[in-house]
Amino acid sequence: MDRGFRTIAVVLAVVVGVLPAALGGQDRVVVLRAARMFDGQEIRTPGIVVVAGTRIRAAGLAAQVPAGAQVIDLGDATLSPGFIDAHTHLTGMFIVDYKQAIIDGLRQTIPEQTLRATDNLRKTVMAGVTTVRDVGSSDFMDVGLRNASAEGIIPGPRMLVAVRSLSATGGHCDDQNGMRAGIFGPENGIEKGVINSPDEGRRAVRYNIKYGADVIKVCATGGVLSLTDPPDVAQLTQEELNAIVDEAHTLKKKTAAHAHGAEGAKRAIRAGIDSIEHGAFLDDEAIDMMKAHGTYYIPTLMAVEGGKLVLDQGGYAPLVADKMRAAIASINNVVKKAIAKGVKIGMGTDAAVYPHGRNTEEFHLLVDLGMSALDALRAGTTVNAELLEMKGQIGTLAEGAFADVIAFPGDPRQNIRQVEKVFFVMKEGTVLRQDRTAK
Repeated sequence: MDRGFRTIAVVLAVVVGVLPAALGGQDRVVVLRAARMFDGQEIRTPGIVVVAGTRIRAAGLAAQVPAGAQVIDLGDATLSPGFIDAHTHLTGMFIVDYKQAIIDGLRQTIPEQTLRATDNLRKTVMAGVTTVRDVGSSDFMDVGLRNASAEGIIPGPRMLVAVRSLSATGGHCDDQNGMRAGIFGPENGIEKGVINSPDEGRRAVRYNIKYGADVIKVCATGGVLSLTDPPDVAQLTQEELNAIVDEAHTLKKKTAAHAHGAEGAKRAIRAGIDSIEHGAFLDDEAIDMMKAHGTYYIPTLMAVEGGKLVLDQGGYAPLVADKMRAAIASINNVVKKAIAKGVKIGMGTDAAVYPHGRNTEEFHLLVDLGMSALDALRAGTTVNAELLEMKGQIGTLAEGAFADVIAFPGDPRQNIRQVEKVFFVMKEGTVLRQDRTAK
């Protein structure tokens, strides 16, 4: 027998052998109890969630506790849907020394980088983030990590991935930007996410989706951490953005635009982009356009906190340091205006620009700028679930949703920073973290 057929036969035998046991696990019922619960919309008292297999069977006062169910009482705590971070880079490592980060990226093999990234996934899910939208990686590391996490091979959040961010030549997401010509061989093309026409944009969308993309990410402006490009300058034409967004939507994929500057953001909004990321230099017109078009805004305030850490240590190249200082000086005012005008704001952090696992600090940063505690919690649950087109499946404690349930002490309405103290994490009915029992 051919070796390939022998391998397939062995795999089939294993799958057939374990399938009945896997199905039997669906009958397991667990009841979670706490003083209160945030169901994705409001705080309810008391907190009761009945979990059967991977899904929520019932929640709230109407929930019936089945005889013989395992009961986990978490005491004076708040149950919540697992949080959703709409902007991560889980294959990226936070390193204070900017030059060292570049060197590590050149020296480490792709398998080594992927294995190191598994620790980022673990830190993220243990912080209570059970779903992420990972908006830019390389070498299909994000696809592999997504699949491994989904299959339970490694602990991690549910991942929606972008494969490669799409960029113009010399743009923020062109990874040869700022390097000596020819050092990496031929100029980047669509396989590395670089496009220079509407047709190339469509082809790049198709390429990413062919190889596993759940979402299409574009770099509509320059960036802060890239070596040469000004962050407020538009880098894709209106026609290119129109083609990219149209092709993605035709293929039933959502889109996200890295856009610090106002003009690039406006082009993306006109094209029908689903979310604007960062937006440090947006003007009033861009904010009004987001409101009018229903475009989501993901401010990634934790990226600013990470930037402050690196600035304090002198870790950035001079040009990057100047760009980071300008972004820090501008973004808070932009976010305050967006909150006041009622723009749909989701929770996203730009994980990797700060140390992984600190995602939940984004909530207090939003509250500090004028968002209510409940609206901040909704940003990281129901709002993001709508953005990801997973409403009713994640971001809620309701019948039929995935059993992604976390717990943290106290009441977040009194102190939003309680969400940074997650001590219980369940993902799809499996308990990944339980640091203490009821008090």
